[in-house]
Amino acid sequence: MKLISQGAEAKIFLEKNKIIKFRTSKSYRIKELDNKITRSRTKSEKKLLEKASKMINCPIPEKTKEKNIIKMPFIDGKKLSNCLDTLKNKFQITKKIGKDIFKLHQEDIIHGDLTTSNMILIGQKIFFIDFGLGYISKKIEDKAVDLHLLKQALAAKHYKHYEPFWKAIESGYKSLNPKESKKILERLSAVEKRGRYKKGN
Repeated sequence: MKLISQGAEAKIFLEKNKIIKFRTSKSYRIKELDNKITRSRTKSEKKLLEKASKMINCPIPEKTKEKNIIKMPFIDGKKLSNCLDTLKNKFQITKKIGKDIFKLHQEDIIHGDLTTSNMILIGQKIFFIDFGLGYISKKIEDKAVDLHLLKQALAAKHYKHYEPFWKAIESGYKSLNPKESKKILERLSAVEKRGRYKKGN
């Protein structure tokens, strides 16, 4: 196995054409509690991936006996954060991202870390990865915050095309259900205003 990524919550290994995500233990927690939390979060992420895979492109986890491991196919494509700005069909891709995010939100899936680093491009298909911070929520606020994080990520990573990218994402997001999406986008505006107010103080 080859270690390809290591974060605060997990180590990610590549073995042939499989990804193995191993949630790391926390030494500051009591062992029994740590095991319980690790298993619970791993189980939750597996369920999110399974549910999301019915609506959008994302890796489908395999059934394993290990409670703190997620084994899934390796999505062998280009990380969107590295190639989006130079794509000829960049605005079609960003519109598709908006549609896919709405599909998740329609089923109350909050990704929790929407960035182009967590999107893989294969041909014309976009795969969403890393649902480690994801959860289920019906709250409009949580869906708006999910979009807010993506908007901030676009401004930081893709500042040259930030405005047209966001317009395309917003267009895709609204296209599937204008009435429902309007409520979430209006809440997004409120979230942004709160952020600006805090910075001003």
